[in-house]
Amino acid sequence: MTNSTAKTRNLDQYGNAPLQWSQAEDLLAAESAAKDVPFFLNTVRPDGRPHSVGIGAVWFEDALHFVSGPGTRKSRNLAENPACTVSVRLTGMDLVLEGDAHRVTDESTLDRIAARYRAAGWPTEREGQAFTAPYTAPSGGPPPWYVYRISLRAAHAVASVEPGGATRWTFS
Repeated sequence: MTNSTAKTRNLDQYGNAPLQWSQAEDLLAAESAAKDVPFFLNTVRPDGRPHSVGIGAVWFEDALHFVSGPGTRKSRNLAENPACTVSVRLTGMDLVLEGDAHRVTDESTLDRIAARYRAAGWPTEREGQAFTAPYTAPSGGPPPWYVYRISLRAAHAVASVEPGGATRWTFS
């Protein structure tokens, strides 16, 4: 996503200027895949109840990507309903991303995403249309792991440093 495709709505009640989507993108690119950056994926179970789980995510090629074993609750939920949110605390900004998560199956794209994960310290390899590695997060399930890309519909941010601000972006 580029700033030109985002419609901005200032949610700040104290007169601060709206936050810039480019700032959120820059933080996602710089801080995603770090072990100490907490990403939480929220999906919907078939019975309508919410499900939330920590994930390792990378911002790559203008989208958030994450992995999940095919038997995990999050993968089963996404197979039924791709709608999801991802929450993350970045330096100076709390961010919630809203969209739909779909599997990435293009092998050249998967190779590029695997390289991004390796650059961040996770020694993953593509095997067919999934990833394998010596280890993953406890919530990932056993290998192989599917790769998902979130197509953003909206995002919300609250600045956690001065001068502050709160913004909602919608994407076309």
